[in-house]
Parts: sequence; structure tokens; C-alpha cells
Amino acid sequence: MTVSFAEIKASMPMVFESGCSTRVILDHIMSKWGVLVLAALSDGTRRWGELRREVDGISEKMLATTLRTLVDDGIVHRESFPTVPPHVEYSLTPLGRDLMERMLPLIGWVADHADAMVVRS
Repeated sequence: MTVSFAEIKASMPMVFESGCSTRVILDHIMSKWGVLVLAALSDGTRRWGELRREVDGISEKMLATTLRTLVDDGIVHRESFPTVPPHVEYSLTPLGRDLMERMLPLIGWVADHADAMVVRS
């Protein structure tokens, strides 16, 4: 079921044009940190500290911002437990799982080809 970009644009007028919500969502899910956070969550529920360790190089501020954005987009679920100290878990929503079924092959492709591509630069 290969669909071309032209077919997508023809079926939905104005899609991916300036000011379209599709550009906002692409920015959220395809940003460096968005992809890495979503990839980590594709393996299951994680606490904030686990995500911080798993997404190497992300700052606390950027992790908090990225998670807040993905929660607001409905891709990530945030569950807070009334304990001391606070216990918060993050997981993919059904929409997020659907997204990652499609995104993980791309992530795998990047992992397979990145070294050869960077060498050419």
C-alpha cells in the first residue's frame, strides 16, 4: 500500500502547507528528541528517570518539554501516582503505538545506513 506524497496532497487540500497542523505534528514527532523519546517508549512504560537515562544526551528541560508536547498531542500517556515521592509513568497511547509501528522501520533503516552515509559527508 505505497502512497505517494502527491496522492496524499491531492486527497487533502492544504495538507503540509505553511500553517497546517500537519507541519506542527511532524515537527513534534520527527524532531531529534521526539523520535528518541518515542522510540524508548515503544519498548514499554517508562518512568521519567528511565527515559532520561535511555535518551542519551537529552537535558532535563528538553525531556520535560518533549514529554509535555507529546502528551498534549495525544501520542504519549502520562500517569501520576499519589505517592511520596511522586511516581509518574509515561507510555504510548493507541495513537502513539500506531505511529511507532510505522516509525520503527524508518528508525531501523537509519541505524543500518547512518555510518555509511556520514562517511560520505
